[in-house]
Amino acid sequence: MLNHVQAPKIMKYTLAATALALSATFSHAADVATPSPPVLTPISSLDVARYMGNWYELAKFPNRFQKQCVSDTRAQYNAQPDGTVQVINRCRQANGEMTQAVGVARQIGEKNSPKLQVRFAPAWLSFIPAVWGDYWVIDIDPAYQLVAVSEPKREYLWILSRVSKADPAAYEALLGRLARMGFDLNRLEVSKQGD
Repeated sequence: MLNHVQAPKIMKYTLAATALALSATFSHAADVATPSPPVLTPISSLDVARYMGNWYELAKFPNRFQKQCVSDTRAQYNAQPDGTVQVINRCRQANGEMTQAVGVARQIGEKNSPKLQVRFAPAWLSFIPAVWGDYWVIDIDPAYQLVAVSEPKREYLWILSRVSKADPAAYEALLGRLARMGFDLNRLEVSKQGD
């Protein structure tokens, strides 16, 4: 039998345990109610030769390595004799100066694989897996004029175009496809092109 001192303590612990159990139940219910996005799948095939050349950045998920870029962000891809791709990213900084980063990309898998990896670290560090970032082409139009690039975790997203202002209907259609792929378009930041 409980005395008058023990009863409130037990009741207090029982209430705390009940609250924890209910919290865990509601937390699990929230997890179940919010399904995770489908596994990200790149396009079926990439013609790397057609992909080469200049691209304008139309929009992106903000990221730490482009924080200094305020406008005119562009990418240039050049095929190299060894089968890799030279990557030159340029942008305008707040002081008006253009800056650039030069890297290299390599395809993962078959010759027409849409999965690439990009490295901007020095070549002597290329043996370290962590210096390579995934670069997956997840959507591209048949004319190779508008493309979306990301990676398996969807932490990064870039929308690139051959022209500084894409066709609005094509752009909106691409956004719809990205939303169906599970991208949070509220994170998307429109890139300013100054031409």
